[in-house]
Amino acid sequence: MSEQGVLGGSSWGQDTGDSAMEVTGSLAMALQQRSDARSDVITEHDADTEGEGRGKRRRRSRARARTISIRRLSKTELNLGRMMYPEEQYWRPETRGECADMERPCPFVSCKYHLYIDVHPVRGSIKINFPDIEVWEMTDTCALDIAGRGGITLEEVGEIMNLTRERVRQVETQGLAKLQGLSEVDLLRDYVDE
Repeated sequence: MSEQGVLGGSSWGQDTGDSAMEVTGSLAMALQQRSDARSDVITEHDADTEGEGRGKRRRRSRARARTISIRRLSKTELNLGRMMYPEEQYWRPETRGECADMERPCPFVSCKYHLYIDVHPVRGSIKINFPDIEVWEMTDTCALDIAGRGGITLEEVGEIMNLTRERVRQVETQGLAKLQGLSEVDLLRDYVDE
């Protein structure tokens, strides 16, 4: 795959007229992979009919998450992104009470509870969890809405987070181990003079 691509404004959500911008490097590769993922996704019905009688595993129904490393982007790509999407001041909810009754799917992708993208707190890399669909096509967009429903199965969590059931189980085990470690630390505090 080439590291260079031409990106028209409409695929970024803005109409820039007839002119197409030249995007190169990691950003172009990520955008190309995103468009490839959209064209390669097959429906569950197609996967069921393809694998009938051959004993093959069924292909994933969704494309894998894509990560864009900020460190790999050139200064030109970063400046192009700043030019295309300047930071703007706009209202967005700051508490759960303000956003609980808002429209769904949630339009505030920059919220840390939004399921569409994840931003690594240290490296700044951006993980697009659902590269094959747009934000407005998602059925569940807020992690707090899902938590408010109560307990759900690993399979349902995997579908919502675009992860396999096994990966969800691994994350759950790691989280429970951390919580258990914290309770053991609290027991030790009784013996330490502060």
